[in-house]
Amino acid sequence: MRSALPGLAGALSSSGAAVLVAPPGTGKTTLVPLALAGDLPGRVVVAEPRRVAARAAARRMAALLGEPVGGRIGYSVRGERRRSAGTRVEVVTTGLLVRRLQADPELAGVAAVVLDECHERHLDTDLALAFCLDVRAALRPDLRLLAMSATAQAQRLAALLGGAGRPAPVVEATGAQHAVDVVWTPPPGPVDPPHGLRVDPRLLAHVAATVRRALAERSGDVLVFLPGAGEIGTVAGSLHGVDADVLPLHGRLPARAQDAALQPGPRRRVVLATALAESSLTVPGVRVVVDAGLSRVPRADLSRGLGSLVTVRASRASVTQRAGRAGREGPGAVYRCWTAAEHDRLPAHEEPEVATADLTAFALELACWGAPGGRGLGLLDAPPPAALLVAVRTLQTLGAVDGDGRVTARGRALTAAGVHPRLARALLDGTPLVGRRRAAEVVALLSADLPVRGDDLVAAWRGLRAGTDRGATARWRDEVARLERPAGDGAGPPDAGPPDGTLPDDTVAGLVVGLAHPERLARRRPGGTATYLMAAGTGAELAPGTALAGAPWLAVAVADRSPGRRDARIRSAVAIDEATALEAGGPLHTDGDEVSWRDGDVRSARVERLGAIVLAERPLPDPDPAGVRAAVAEGLRQEGLGLLHWTPAGSRLRARLAAARDGLGEPWPAVDDEALLAAIDVSGARSRAELARLDVVAALRALVPWQLAGDLDAVVPDHVPVPTGSRIRVDYTDPAVPTLSVRVQEVFGWPQAPRVAGRPLRLQLLSPAQRVVATTADLAGFWVTGYPAVRSELRGRYPRHPWPEDPATAPATKRATSRSRPRP
Repeated sequence: MRSALPGLAGALSSSGAAVLVAPPGTGKTTLVPLALAGDLPGRVVVAEPRRVAARAAARRMAALLGEPVGGRIGYSVRGERRRSAGTRVEVVTTGLLVRRLQADPELAGVAAVVLDECHERHLDTDLALAFCLDVRAALRPDLRLLAMSATAQAQRLAALLGGAGRPAPVVEATGAQHAVDVVWTPPPGPVDPPHGLRVDPRLLAHVAATVRRALAERSGDVLVFLPGAGEIGTVAGSLHGVDADVLPLHGRLPARAQDAALQPGPRRRVVLATALAESSLTVPGVRVVVDAGLSRVPRADLSRGLGSLVTVRASRASVTQRAGRAGREGPGAVYRCWTAAEHDRLPAHEEPEVATADLTAFALELACWGAPGGRGLGLLDAPPPAALLVAVRTLQTLGAVDGDGRVTARGRALTAAGVHPRLARALLDGTPLVGRRRAAEVVALLSADLPVRGDDLVAAWRGLRAGTDRGATARWRDEVARLERPAGDGAGPPDAGPPDGTLPDDTVAGLVVGLAHPERLARRRPGGTATYLMAAGTGAELAPGTALAGAPWLAVAVADRSPGRRDARIRSAVAIDEATALEAGGPLHTDGDEVSWRDGDVRSARVERLGAIVLAERPLPDPDPAGVRAAVAEGLRQEGLGLLHWTPAGSRLRARLAAARDGLGEPWPAVDDEALLAAIDVSGARSRAELARLDVVAALRALVPWQLAGDLDAVVPDHVPVPTGSRIRVDYTDPAVPTLSVRVQEVFGWPQAPRVAGRPLRLQLLSPAQRVVATTADLAGFWVTGYPAVRSELRGRYPRHPWPEDPATAPATKRATSRSRPRP
């Protein structure tokens, strides 16, 4: 890494922005910021995607300088800050950097911004990069900007940082990465793939067995990659009795416990970590990695308004990063719990969060920056239009943006809270209802990613107040203290709201949760104790054995829906009463006349509802006619044209019109299902029964323009007269090829068939026994080239029927000749 520093300094000096690509273990996170601080007069801000990485990087740089953190090297993360006036290098989280950019776009006193681990593509990382590029372009051309990564797509980053057709320089550094042996250790038996949050217990048991094998076969500490805190707990329990210290490392742990996992121990260690240990962090002593091959990523269910984490197969880039942890201090080994063939099928890279996550907070940050939707900003990937639309509509509901997507004063107040806009709304609007302290306590519980057991939110709240888990309680109290400040700033005077303790805990928690997620207020379905309907219209169910079962109403804090399941699973909720639900979900509470198509017919009623939840319903004797017409049209759209009574005459007329449209085009009307559903007039019907009595023939004829109505029977006749005088029905089954089935003898003397729907009528010529002997749309050509063979074949079989040599001029006939008449 040191050899690359002069080139990096030159690149930043000449271009102002650069991309550094360096493999894990080269020291880019610590050596580069120190070098920049030595060359530049101002402060260097280093942005890391995670708090634990920010603290670790600051400690490492301070140790290299032989001084404590808080002097020349400092850090700032949510709820914790260690810096001083003399700090030259400050490590922050990307989220905190975004907050600072919003408050001070010029970044006064900052000479350089270093964005580490850009390949992880968190939403805050994308925002920080885009905002810094905007600052350099408009306010601070002297600001140095460096994007660093071990596996970044360097050319994309360089193009974005350079702009104007000139990419920023890319500096590549090599490192002394030691050899890492790959050991493929797939489970011995079948294992179910991850599904939602579920990971097959057989895989976790195999991971634990692989750890025991690695401890026996290799030296050094073992770093184990698992998707989440729950799996870490399961594997830790399976490792009871191993001759090593088993330490967890995940985002829910208190800072002290996270930092402890990053310190060498007195004896051998097994560190069970989530993806936060993939990069930025060096876990000292690790010579072995055991990788379950899974990641946990955010997913937004736009249709149901649910967001969740799901477990997926890790990408090849991620597992390569993980394996690199084993080779930082010497030769190592990685035990991969899958096969080499499966490895080749892994996705190359993780999807960026902007492609899959809830974009509500992201959209609000863009609006606060003055770039609604990201217009004019240098984003690595544009947000998906559907997800962005849902996010903006949510913000408009919260009053955070106006109709044009521009931020409002309320939107800025929500952003200042430093939590998701929905939780910020609950904090600000909940304070006058429940008191500042208790509103902050509930929001802190929802926002701090604390290790909570069970789905009873109130029980978890009381456990935190009692200090059952000292580390979790400490983190929670720090978050409460932080949140009380914006709650007071945005929600009235300090004594706003009832005195703490006036309202029961269930009511307080239910109001705050309901304010955050009014669409998740849920009422128990009739006949069940654990199934509910949420105000958004999605079904939800409680886990078996929950203490919440039987509650008439719930305020649902967390719910997700596994792929393939109809209903959501409730993960965290509060039991409430109807009055609390109505207070929290006020904007969703309506009482008015409703006319709709429901249960197969038009239903008219006076309905009181909370979103999709019907509270009361009374018959409506005289519904609005316009509403009835709309309901009938909706019923026809839902159930299709089968609601109409299709008589044979109606079906034939539709087929004739389809042929006219196919052969002649406009202005003949289209009569496919979609076109008829849009065009057919059903305004005279008020119910399903009246739809069935509709005159389909008249409705179809009404679609024909008046200037064509008189030509209908000529253009697409129902019957066609043939030379014998018979009138034979045309078959319009295939609109592209109207067909007439007729015996050969009845079209003698016909030089050519008539035109139907603008094209020659296809003739299906029959023998005297009504069997098809030829099909043609060119009768004149058939008489010359096809008829002789037909005549030769059939004259002996049907001797009593005429078979003239010149059928084009012979008289047509329906009858056979007499026995005494000689055969022509």
